[in-house]
This record gives sequence, structure tokens and C-alpha cells, in this order.
Amino acid sequence: MVEIVLALLAGAALAGGPLLWSARRASRTARTAAHRAADAENRADAATRRALAAEEGARAADARGRAAEARQTLADARFAAALRETAHLAQERLPAAATALTHPRTPVPGPLDPATGTDELHRALDTALAAAVRAVLAERERTDAAARAALRGAASKIQALLIQVRSLLEEIQLSVDDPRLLALDFRNELTLRRVQSLAVLSGAWPGMTREDSPLAELCVGAQSRVSGYARVEITNHLREPRLAVAARAAEPVAIALAEILGNATAYSHPETRVVVSIEQGSSGALVVVDDMGVGMEPDQLERAGDLLDGQAEVLLTELGDPPQAGFAVIGLLCRQFGFGCRVEPSPYGGVRAILRLPADLLTLTDPAAPLSALAPRPITQTAPVFDAGDALPTRKRRAPRIPRQDAGAPAGHAPLAAPTGQTPDRARTAWSALQSGTLAGRSAADPTTSTEGPAATEGVDTP
Repeated sequence: MVEIVLALLAGAALAGGPLLWSARRASRTARTAAHRAADAENRADAATRRALAAEEGARAADARGRAAEARQTLADARFAAALRETAHLAQERLPAAATALTHPRTPVPGPLDPATGTDELHRALDTALAAAVRAVLAERERTDAAARAALRGAASKIQALLIQVRSLLEEIQLSVDDPRLLALDFRNELTLRRVQSLAVLSGAWPGMTREDSPLAELCVGAQSRVSGYARVEITNHLREPRLAVAARAAEPVAIALAEILGNATAYSHPETRVVVSIEQGSSGALVVVDDMGVGMEPDQLERAGDLLDGQAEVLLTELGDPPQAGFAVIGLLCRQFGFGCRVEPSPYGGVRAILRLPADLLTLTDPAAPLSALAPRPITQTAPVFDAGDALPTRKRRAPRIPRQDAGAPAGHAPLAAPTGQTPDRARTAWSALQSGTLAGRSAADPTTSTEGPAATEGVDTP
């Protein structure tokens, strides 16, 4: 278009001078207009680019806003998850971890949702849990050590005083015949057993020593240390009557048996028996105690088994109120002196406790030493008689029976004859002598009764 205008102007200039000036002015005007048009076009392009840039900036700003909003939402979710996990740590995980220190089978829950949050959060929570458990352990050990030290000192002093009381009572009983002294001595023994248990729990020596002691006598001694001793029935099935516990373990075994019998009598009806059986095996000896109580729940049996095996840690501060220390004392003695004990349901409906003594703790006492009159003797079964040359046992035949005819005997029946040399007159004489001896003994015990004259046989029927 511009080129056409310029061509026309050039033609007009050729036509004449006045027209040339006009053409030049028009040309300048046209060029100015062209420049302005180009500038306007450039400004339009710049405006378009600015608009596009502004639009891009707006989109970028919107994207940044959405990203910031998403980050804020994620941060809020993580913060809420951290709050929930922290509350779960304080309310559930920490108490369960503290309980598991005493009861190892207690489950300790993990995080509420391991998928939420970050690994750093879960590691931080686990670190806090481990630090809290270590702090609890340290404080518990410190507290228990202080309690043991205090109990050990008190138990040793009380035990020494009780042993002195025992010696004093023995001296008084030699010169004073008062049954109340026996009751006092018995209560002193009960108190001494309690103090011995406390000494064992506190890590102290039981406080008494023995020589090699027959196992049956130890069982009777343990029976005498429980309040329900009259209900305890001991049966001795030992093959060796003088089977004894070595001196180093005699008193610990007596303490353990007393604790077993104490539990058996305390947790069964006062009118039921506690059955004790002493058995001798091929690799040691067993003392089996059965009560007829209410028994124990499976979790209680499991806990008792852990205490008796020495697997569970025994803490004075966690034995209850009042302390349930029987199984803990037995477990400590078993672990220290090398014998074993376990509990299980009893065929009598209660609990059966089995105390196992290995062969290295057993010995035989001197045959010349007398056995205690109170200890039960072994139950022996009559052995069958073997005839020479027979592979199987047979019974000896009795002498043949001699029939005799008595008046009034039923027809077809032959009454037995009296043993050789025995007649009715001799039997009557022997019976009269027995009755007279009985009356004489009673008369000797009662001075008001005379053995002379008819009164001596008054009321006695002679056959």
C-alpha cells in the first residue's frame, strides 16, 4: 500500500513542481503513519506478551497456592497423627511396657497407624519409649535394692532374737511342765519361718544350718512350721529309710517344704486333708503335695511356674499387699541350692506341688544314728514267696483244715477244728486272764478302785 502511494507521488512530481511538495509531505505523513502503525503493532504485541506473562504468573501463583494448601493440609494431618501417636504412647504403650517388665508375656502395642506420619516420628516415639523403660528399670532397681537392704537388716536381727527365744523355751520346758510353753514354742516357730522367708527374699542366708537330715524328718519338720499341721498326712514310700538331704541343702529344703505346705493349708478348706507322699526315683527323690483347694487359673499356674523356675524377676515392691511370697521364696531357694519345684492341677481338685531333689543333694545317714520317732516309717509291701526252681512267684500252702462234727452244724457242712492244742477251756482261761489284767491296770491308775474281792470282777462277762 505504501509503495503504491509513493509511486503516485512520484508520478505527480514529474507532472509538476507544486505537486512534488505535496507529494513529499504526503510521503512523510505516510511514513509517519507507517511508523506509528508499526509502533502500535509492537505495543500490541508487547501487551499480548505481557498479558500472556500475567496469565502464566496467575497460573503459577494459583499452582503455588494449591501446593501451599496441600503442604498445609499434609502438615496438619501429620501434626494430628503425631498428637494421636503421642497420646497413644502415654496412655497405652508406656503402661504396657512398664507392666511387661514384671509380666514378660504382656503385649506392648505398637503405633496406631505405622503408615501415617514419617519414619522420623516413629523412631522418635520408639526412642522415647525405650528411654522411659530404662528410667523405670533404673528407678525400680534402686528402690528394690533399698528395700532389700532394709529388710535384710531387720530380718537378721529378728531372726537372731527368735532363735534365742527358742533356746530359752527349750530350757524352760526342761524344768516347767506347762502345755502353754508348747503353744508358745509353736508360735515362735511360725514367726521364725516367716522371718526366714523374708531373709531369703532379701538375699540373705536362711540363718540356720543342719547336718545331713533324713528326708522323712525334714517333711515332719516342715509340717510343724505351718498352722494347719494337723491336716497334713505324710506317707513314706522310700526304699531307703535313711535317705537324707545333704547338710548344705537340708534347711533350704525344709523352708521350701514349709512354704508349700503353708500354701496348701491356707488355700484349701480347713476340714480337708493335705496329702504328702515321699517317693524315691532312680535319679533322686520327690515330695508330692496335694491339696483339695480351689486350684489355680492357667495364668496363675504360668506365673507360678516362672517364679519356681527362677525365670521371673522377683521384686519386693511387686509381691502384693499382703505379699504373696511363697513361690518366690521357693524359686530363689531352688535356683541357689540346685533342687526343683513345679505346680500343676491336682487329681484332688486343688494344686499339686512336686519338689524334686536330685541325686547329688541326697545321701544316707549313719545306720547307728537313731531315726526320729515322729518321722513316718516307709510303707513296705509283703513280697511274694518264691519256691526253688519256679520262675514265677507262688504262695505257700496252708495246712489242711480238719473238719469236726458239732451239734447243730448244718447238714453238709463240716465246722473247722480248733488249732492244735487249743480247747474251749483254754480259750476261756486266756480270756479271763486278759479281762483280769485289764481291770488290774485300771485299778492301778485309779487308787479308789480295789482289785480284791468280788468288786474286782464286777461287770466282767467271761465266756
